Parts: sequence; structure tokens; C-alpha cells
Amino acid sequence: MEKQVEVYKLQKGEIVFNVDTEEDTIWATQNQIAELFDTTKQNISLHVNNCFREGELDKDSVVKDFLTTATDGKKYKVKYYNLDAGEAR
Repeated sequence: MEKQVEVYKLQKGEIVFNVDTEEDTIWATQNQIAELFDTTKQNISLHVNNCFREGELDKDSVVKDFLTTATDGKKYKVKYYNLDAGEAR
């Protein structure tokens, strides 16, 4: 079965999330997670890296590279994080 990814826009701002219906999760960049939780990208990075270092999260399970097309038409690999990483405590 092919994995289906859907894109949704939230009414608050212009955040677009990738929703993986097969794994029942949402994938977002650190910038998107920061906007969602009303904090900075640096805070999200610090939080997530602490979770990896302490073994609370498995990096291979919550981080994926997605190919993203920029406004200039070039394609770039961008790290996306499972939103479980943004809520880990």
C-alpha cells in the first residue's frame, strides 16, 4: 500500500502540515513547530536535542528528510519532525 500524505492549512497563520495518514501523525519543520507552540526555533531545537540526548525520543523515529520545492523552483532536503517530538516532556 502506498503511503498517502495530505497537506492542511491552519486558519491561524499560514502553517502547512504534512499529515501521514498511514502512521497517523503530523510532520512539521522546527519553524512550524515553533509557530504552533508560540516559541522560537532555537527553543524547539534545544528541546528536541535534549530529548534525543536523554533517550526520551529516538531520532530515527521522529525525524525524516522530505524533498521540498522552494520558491525559486529548486528542490531541497528539509528535516521534518513528528509532532510527538514537539510535545515530548
